[in-house]
Amino acid sequence: MKRFAIGMLLAAGMAAVFVFVGITRTSEYRRLVEAGDTALDQDDTFLAIEAFSGAIALRGDSMLAHLKRGQTYQRRGDLEAARRDLTRANALDPAATRPLEVLGDVSFGLGRHEDAALHYAGYVALDDQTPRVLYKLALAHHSAGRAALAIPLLRQVIKLAPEMPEAHYLLGLALRDQDRQDEAIDALRQAVALSPGFTTAREALGALLGVAGHPNDRIEQLEALAALDPNTSQRDVDLGLAYAGVDRTDMAVLSLGRASEEHPEEAHVYAALGRVWLDIARTTDDRTALTKSIGALQSIPQATASSEALTLLARALLLAGELEEAVVLLELATVRYPLDPSAFAELADLVEQAGDLPRARQLLVAHDTLTAHVPGARRLARVR
Repeated sequence: MKRFAIGMLLAAGMAAVFVFVGITRTSEYRRLVEAGDTALDQDDTFLAIEAFSGAIALRGDSMLAHLKRGQTYQRRGDLEAARRDLTRANALDPAATRPLEVLGDVSFGLGRHEDAALHYAGYVALDDQTPRVLYKLALAHHSAGRAALAIPLLRQVIKLAPEMPEAHYLLGLALRDQDRQDEAIDALRQAVALSPGFTTAREALGALLGVAGHPNDRIEQLEALAALDPNTSQRDVDLGLAYAGVDRTDMAVLSLGRASEEHPEEAHVYAALGRVWLDIARTTDDRTALTKSIGALQSIPQATASSEALTLLARALLLAGELEEAVVLLELATVRYPLDPSAFAELADLVEQAGDLPRARQLLVAHDTLTAHVPGARRLARVR
């Protein structure tokens, strides 16, 4: 009886010790998780990882600690380490949505778009009413080249969150990729209407309007982009060339002239201005326009001029009767990278006129090689 009593006392003592140790471990685990959260609030990711690692050492089966450390690795940019922790968090609690979403984010950041889609789809299988994750799933499908799968998801996003401009924008891109131009234009217009400063949506809309044969509508978008981003010369160049494309040459010259004054060091501005003046000279036989074209193009240092600028100047000089100098410039344009294919065609004409037919043939073959993947480009070597 006495031994039994002693045994009971020992058992009770051991139980008390285990309870105490368990309470202590739980308390320390919680303290470490809180310390990690505090470190993150102070943007100290190194201390946060140490704290969450300590929590994992105490409780290796903690989904929360693995999730938090994975998110911290993600914040530091260590995506592979983040992926390992998040995969473990997902294994510990497959019904938790947060690890799946962050796993998708990390996989997307690693460029593994198909893996990202699988993780986001896992989330959607548990909860299909969260627009944020539905959008991410659509983005992953689109990035993996599956625009057809993205479209119904984006329709669902828009139904749940109609004021989300990014969803309308991505829907526009997906519809464009499916050659559904009119629907794509409508979606992109809606994105711009919801967010007038959404420049990438305006750029996509402007480009699509140009392809669809709506040059004036495209100009409207380019005007808005130039107003939104007045310090970027490329905006004025794009707008100026678009004006020229619809014969609004006065507006083209005004836009490009303003750009040349505000960005005197930007060669591509003078190349565009030279192109517009040259087109005017060609269509109206205006010698003043030709002089202005040559002046704009010659303001670009020949040592740094692009192949395109050299070719434009050669054309202007040919129109002015300066054959020898034009040939020299075209020869230079055919070795200045990136190459302007038209330089080879222009030079081939002059070389053929000089009687060097084999060289002209070589130049035309080079032109055709450079334009082999350009839709609608003529194969000049086959013509002659």
